[in-house]
Amino acid sequence: MYDQIKGNTLYIMLYAAVMTMAVMACCYLLFRKANAIAPDVTPPARLRRWSAAFFAALALNHVWYMPLFFLTSSDAVLLADLIGGLLDTMSVFPLAIMVMLVMLQDRRRPLWPVIVVLLPVVLAGAWCIVTRSYAVLPVGYVCFVLVSIGLIIYMIHALRQYGRWLRDNFSDLEHKEVWQSFVVLFIMMLFFGVYAFSGKGPAFQYAMQLVCVVLIVYLVWRVETLSDLSTPVSLQADAPVNSLSQSRVSNIGALLKRYCEEPQLYLQYDISVSKLASQIGTNRAYLSKHFALQGTTYNAYINGLRIQHFIKLYHASIASQQPKTAQELAYQSGFRSYSTFSAAFKQSVGTTPTAWMRLSES
Repeated sequence: MYDQIKGNTLYIMLYAAVMTMAVMACCYLLFRKANAIAPDVTPPARLRRWSAAFFAALALNHVWYMPLFFLTSSDAVLLADLIGGLLDTMSVFPLAIMVMLVMLQDRRRPLWPVIVVLLPVVLAGAWCIVTRSYAVLPVGYVCFVLVSIGLIIYMIHALRQYGRWLRDNFSDLEHKEVWQSFVVLFIMMLFFGVYAFSGKGPAFQYAMQLVCVVLIVYLVWRVETLSDLSTPVSLQADAPVNSLSQSRVSNIGALLKRYCEEPQLYLQYDISVSKLASQIGTNRAYLSKHFALQGTTYNAYINGLRIQHFIKLYHASIASQQPKTAQELAYQSGFRSYSTFSAAFKQSVGTTPTAWMRLSES
């Protein structure tokens, strides 16, 4: 496999460029304090560190495979390839999984199970090195497939939990959702796995490097555009849910009307459930319990008020014969993103904002 790319100047240049990109991405995330991609977003510091570690491992991955360009002995090539595969299993793969787990900010999930589930693959790789043979590699491949299936199942469950947490705590989900990124990153990591166990031919080698380029660019963009959702310590004090009295919970409706709906507090961009609870003089646990009893979520409550505000603004603009666009009215109603507004409006009203405006005019 490697004989076909030895001496290929173009491939070696691409290989070196990818390694350099990984080093630059690592240094950028570690040492640059300001956000160059999305200046108005503050990304999670923990995610930046884990992503930087992944990029460092990706750069080292290119270092420990470099001898394959120069070795001539088939035994030496075999040994270098096996060692590289083992090092990948111990660094690149677990770090990639950890990056995806850290993207979920609803709680800190333990990272040690990642090492445990990859241990059989590591042992298979170590045995291949000891025996200088690919004979046990199919066992490692089966383990990798099982780990991938288990990881997919776990990630789907974790993403559903994360989605519910977002809707219970935030009024705007822009720069917060990650399920699309999980799909992209997981497809790329599966490509890495297929390449590690069965990749052959120069076309596959070139494709692998191009995937690395896309992965580096995409992950840096994802890290820098994901908002830090950590809650300030001053807003974290909650009463135990089982101690919440029904009378105190039922009083929250009046508090919301007085301190949120009447002063139009919902127009504040990205007001969280913790901030709203502080504003109305209660805590997050009581407020979350109130929404649960109403059969809704915090996100649906705030967006519902904003949509009602949008409708009032629209009718007022028509009455004053000063029509405005849906985008202008959406921004005046507390939405920062028109796409977020359009999705919320369609879910609430059953049609798109522009279609609703046309029907209202007729």
